[in-house]
Amino acid sequence: MPDLTQIVKAYDVRGVVPDQWDETLAELFGAAFATVTGARQIVVGHDMRPSSPGLSHAFATGAASRGTDVIEIGLCSTDQLYFASGKFDMPGAMFTASHNPAQYNGIKMCRAGAAPVGQDTGLTEIRQLTEEWAESGLPATDATAGTVTKRDTLGDYAAYLRGLVDLTAIRSLKVVVDAGNGMGGHTVPTVFDGLPLELVPMYFELDGTFPNHEANPLDPKNLVDLQAKVRETGADIGLAFDGDADRCFVIDERGEPVSPSAITALVAARELAKHPGETVIHNLITSWSVPEVVKECGGTPVRTRVGHSFIKQEMARTGAIFGGEHSAHYYFRDFWKADTGMLAALHVLAALGEQDGPLSGLVAQYDRYAASGEINSTVDDQAGRAAAVREAFTGREGVDFDELDGLTVAAADWWFNLRPSNTEPLLRLNVEARDQATVERVRDEVLAIVRA
Repeated sequence: MPDLTQIVKAYDVRGVVPDQWDETLAELFGAAFATVTGARQIVVGHDMRPSSPGLSHAFATGAASRGTDVIEIGLCSTDQLYFASGKFDMPGAMFTASHNPAQYNGIKMCRAGAAPVGQDTGLTEIRQLTEEWAESGLPATDATAGTVTKRDTLGDYAAYLRGLVDLTAIRSLKVVVDAGNGMGGHTVPTVFDGLPLELVPMYFELDGTFPNHEANPLDPKNLVDLQAKVRETGADIGLAFDGDADRCFVIDERGEPVSPSAITALVAARELAKHPGETVIHNLITSWSVPEVVKECGGTPVRTRVGHSFIKQEMARTGAIFGGEHSAHYYFRDFWKADTGMLAALHVLAALGEQDGPLSGLVAQYDRYAASGEINSTVDDQAGRAAAVREAFTGREGVDFDELDGLTVAAADWWFNLRPSNTEPLLRLNVEARDQATVERVRDEVLAIVRA
């Protein structure tokens, strides 16, 4: 019996192939997904990893065995799969392990309209059925086997995104894009086709072994090549996509990274210009600048826990037009409340091209504070270390606490959040302040306690 608790995470399936799962299990996952969703039709796509086509087709075969018709859209980005789920109004499954190393693969699942599937919304039942059938075999069914057909959605996906952001009147821009040998190499040429952009491609060859660098732009070492190319070519902007191209990081004309919080604030301002007075979601470790900009633009900021399931829940509850996270996930009501780094990138390109100044000047108004970035510490006793930090700051004048997600401690000119990892023995620290010296002082004080 496979131990599926090791690969079925809170929001997706992810593990090493074939050690932890294989096409046999993928077929059972497909049958379970069809059963739990009760869908007559589903859509399935996959990234460029060597194991993805086989796993994806096995999943489709399993779903079809339950009487469900399957549309295979083949190679796609995760947000292209969400587009298909939304456009066709049917559940979907994307085979990808995002930025994980080559030997990993996984499944991101959604219900019709790109609504997320997580442990509380069907993933637990899918795991339980898959475990049961792995032991006993698939039960017989009276249903006529479903069909498996292929469909290309890339052109429709690109046209839909371009319909949400008007780039026709912008000035010509030189754009360096690092696809990291991931799915951005598949989607960017079609999305950018016909736009007034001079594209400088980097690592567009689809290669799930990631020969140049990990497709994880959250790690600064994976941005070095892009930063150098932006400076070398005199480009206006650099864009870095992760492996499944649902996250996008931005580099300015100097080769400096732009904070995802600044991008969140910029896109929020643009969305609020289209939809005055609406709500914008931000997680609790985005910058103070995000709710400030939202209020200045006449919107209502709503603060949430970290994680796409919480963002999407709050977007559904509040009807928010947009949501952003520090990890460069950007969610849009116009995109079925799903995350799409590509749409965020188009917004940034439009904002840059509609004015004459450099990107660094444009984003300066949205990047108002000094920040530490996320700092990880390996600890044996996460709860104990967090309690020690809380005790150290208790009783200080003007200091407030909240525990919406981990421990957040805030004063007039600084705040920090200390969160435990759900999957590793880590505490994650983020600090922001009005100046760099204060960031360093608070950071060093908290780390001294955490690492004691």
